[in-house]
Amino acid sequence: MKKLFGTVIAAATMLVGSEAAAANYTLWIHGRNGGTTQAGNYNDFSYWGPASTAAGVNKKAVNWDGRQRIGSQNYRIRDALDCFCTGQNWCYIAAHSAGNLQIGYALSMYGGSTRQVKNASPNASGVCGNVSGNPTQTGWNIKWVNVASGAGGGSELADIGEWAVSEPLVSDLVTTTARTLYNHNTTRNVWFYMFAASKGTAYSFVLPGQDDEAVSYHSTGGVSGSSGSSQCNPGDWFCGGTLNLGTAACSDGRAKWSYHTVELRDDREAYNHYAGGNWGGIIAPVRQDVVTYAY
Repeated sequence: MKKLFGTVIAAATMLVGSEAAAANYTLWIHGRNGGTTQAGNYNDFSYWGPASTAAGVNKKAVNWDGRQRIGSQNYRIRDALDCFCTGQNWCYIAAHSAGNLQIGYALSMYGGSTRQVKNASPNASGVCGNVSGNPTQTGWNIKWVNVASGAGGGSELADIGEWAVSEPLVSDLVTTTARTLYNHNTTRNVWFYMFAASKGTAYSFVLPGQDDEAVSYHSTGGVSGSSGSSQCNPGDWFCGGTLNLGTAACSDGRAKWSYHTVELRDDREAYNHYAGGNWGGIIAPVRQDVVTYAY
């Protein structure tokens, strides 16, 4: 299943600024970290790997304080979407881990709101200016979203307090909380392509089904429900269900959220959760997909 373009038509009251030429951008939204990225600096790719690595057309790093709650930091994501995904400009999105919650939250909570069309020239805080005439539009121009090991369904590591409980973000990553933080079915018709990794060992006794050491398939595969479930690769006898590819429900009948499709299921258990400072882990196939299709 590859890749339907122009899935969100930002419409309604949009007027086009004559001084801005149309461009496509690739926005990379990171997950939980130690607050080391430079918020508002769209050139800081330190979370991912070398900035010189190809990662889609006009790539931008959407940095936020990866320790704070989703709602308190989501303005950083909206600033980037306003900057690069309004007017004549369109965006591809790549998100990792809790970055899944950030883009999902932005689309569900604000994707139907009136946005100011911006000039794609950010200041030091990551905020862009209005184009002349102050045109507006509804929502953002997003072609699709690639999600590497998404934490949209939370993690059982947060449930048991395995991560530092002093970080406010951890409370949002509790499975029951993450799943009610916003309506995951409301994507404004944007497709979420889920890349689910399964090279997990350290916390397999806590994380149900297949996992990547941080998040289980029920989350990385976009499986719906009020809490987590045990989902695995085909042929695993000791599992509640199989995470099926595409939009199909899991073998135990659990459906995926609307506009969520499993693009990669890690049947070979080849990928873990982490980039390793060099676009590694499950980020590697996502980056390659973006290089191929984000142009």
